[in-house]
Amino acid sequence: MLKGVSLQVMKGEVICVIGPSGSGKSTLIRCINALTPFNSGSITVRGIEVGDPRLDKLALRRHIGMVFQQYNLFPHRTALQNVMMAPIQVLHQPRKEVEDRAMALLAKVRLQGREHAYPGEMSGGQQQRVAIARSLAMNPDVMLFDEVTAALDPETVKEVLVTIKQLADEGMTCILVTHEMRFARDVSDRIYFTDRGVIVEYGPPEEFFTNPKDPRTREFLGQLT
Repeated sequence: MLKGVSLQVMKGEVICVIGPSGSGKSTLIRCINALTPFNSGSITVRGIEVGDPRLDKLALRRHIGMVFQQYNLFPHRTALQNVMMAPIQVLHQPRKEVEDRAMALLAKVRLQGREHAYPGEMSGGQQQRVAIARSLAMNPDVMLFDEVTAALDPETVKEVLVTIKQLADEGMTCILVTHEMRFARDVSDRIYFTDRGVIVEYGPPEEFFTNPKDPRTREFLGQLT
C-alpha cells in the first residue's frame, strides 16, 4: 500500500526507486501505467490523468513502455515477431515500416542475427532485451522498468543494464525499480528510497549514497555493504 507518495519526473530524467521487498516500489510504477488502481491522489502522464474513471488505457500506454521482471514474450513467435506485434495489431501501422523499425531496435539492443530465434532458444538476458525492444517499438515517452534483472543470472545482468544505460544516455525518460545499487548510482538523476509504502528519502545519487539523512535509509544501505 502506498501512503502519501509524491514525486515529479521531468522529460529526460532517470529515476531509480529502491527499498526492501514489499515497500511499494513495484506498486508505484504499476499505478503509473494503470495496472494497479489507486483510491486517492493524482497521477498525470503527458497531460493524461491516470485516475480518471474514463481513462483510455490504450492512449496512456502509447506514452508509456513497461518492462517486467518476467519477459512475457510469446514463445511461439520469433524475437522479430514479438517486437512487431503491438505496432501492427494495436497501432495498425504498415507491416514493412514496422519490420524495418523492429530490425533496427533489435540491433539497438545488440541482438543482430537473433531476429528469427524463438524465446526458448535465447538466454534470459537476450529475452529481456527483446522485451525492451518490444516496448520501444511503441515509441513511448517514458520507460518503466520493474526489477528487470531480478530473474537473470549474474552473467546476463550486465548486458541488460548496458541496454538501459544506453537508453538513459540518449535522453529517454526512465523510472526504474532496481536492487542494482551501483547501476542506480551511475545512471540516475535521483534516487527514491521507499519503505512501507512511503518515500523515506530521495536525492541525487552521490548525496544519497554518501550522506543519507534518515536512519532507515542508513540502515538499509548498511545492509548492502
